[in-house]
Amino acid sequence: MGVSDVQRAMEFWGRALDYVPREEPTETWVVLTPASGDGPNISLGLSETPVQDRPRVHLDLYTADQAGEVDRLVGLGASRVDWQDYPEDADFVVLADTEGNRFCVIAHG
Repeated sequence: MGVSDVQRAMEFWGRALDYVPREEPTETWVVLTPASGDGPNISLGLSETPVQDRPRVHLDLYTADQAGEVDRLVGLGASRVDWQDYPEDADFVVLADTEGNRFCVIAHG
């Protein structure tokens, strides 16, 4: 995922997902891995490309407590996105991470 501040993004996603750096991060790159040791990695790389309003690729985070998870992520530094295209029966909330990258929190239940 492209970011403008690797350290800031690493701190946000590390706390959001309970991930840790796989090895010592640099100013331009870090690979995060689950603290439990099992699961997919997330790579964060320094990018000068502007954030996209409608990114082709984004993360979907599923949760049984959508409101609680949205509040937790906002408390970690995410922001709510004023998104005009929510369907009437939307089961997702669009947020942006500390770098402006959009992701969804989806009600799973």
